[in-house]
Amino acid sequence: MKALRLQAFLARAGVASRRKAEDLIREGRVRVNGKVAVLGQKVGPGDLVEVDGKRVEWPQKRVVLALHKPKGYTTTRHDPHARRTVFDLLPKIPGLHPVGRLDRDSEGLLLLTNDGDLTHRLTHPRFGVQKVYRVWTEGGTLPKEVCRRLLLGVDLEDGPARALACRPAPGGAVLVLAEGRKREVRRMLQRVGYPVRRLLRLQVGPIRLGDLPPGKWRRLSEREVKALLRLVGLE
Repeated sequence: MKALRLQAFLARAGVASRRKAEDLIREGRVRVNGKVAVLGQKVGPGDLVEVDGKRVEWPQKRVVLALHKPKGYTTTRHDPHARRTVFDLLPKIPGLHPVGRLDRDSEGLLLLTNDGDLTHRLTHPRFGVQKVYRVWTEGGTLPKEVCRRLLLGVDLEDGPARALACRPAPGGAVLVLAEGRKREVRRMLQRVGYPVRRLLRLQVGPIRLGDLPPGKWRRLSEREVKALLRLVGLE
């Protein structure tokens, strides 16, 4: 594998986003072959890279998986309450981590990767990656005027939030958002008087859930990975 800039290496290895990796280097917390690293230097597979004294392994080939997360699974690697996590459903791949989150009661498309830089860009609001949700609510199908409220925006405790698109669907609606705040869809619908009964994520950027069964995963094709990279400016 060719040499990488140090900050790109740390991001690919899942240590931190590229920006945070640059901060680690500036703070003198990164060493290469025993010497304090400098921003922009390159490293290869034969170099010893350490962060806070802990060795960082050379990153594996980029992997991106799509999982149909079932209800009842958390997106953390270790759950202190001994509940089921999505990693119970996945192969053991070094550095694999969720791209964003779906709360325990939500279902649908969850992307996972071992590339920290890709994760950062897919989840950072600056890149505006759109996500599509199908929701069913306790109040049934959303009236058009409620959809209009969501498009205009509602006030939540952590700031205003709005849908980029909203259309009524039997028993609820289909929503498009470009943020990923904690339980944002549920809180928005609660705010307009339509508590969520079921939430299913259908799409993240260009990647669709499709007919992937609950609890099953698939490896994204090279074409799909390239589409994600182009979307966030990594290719």
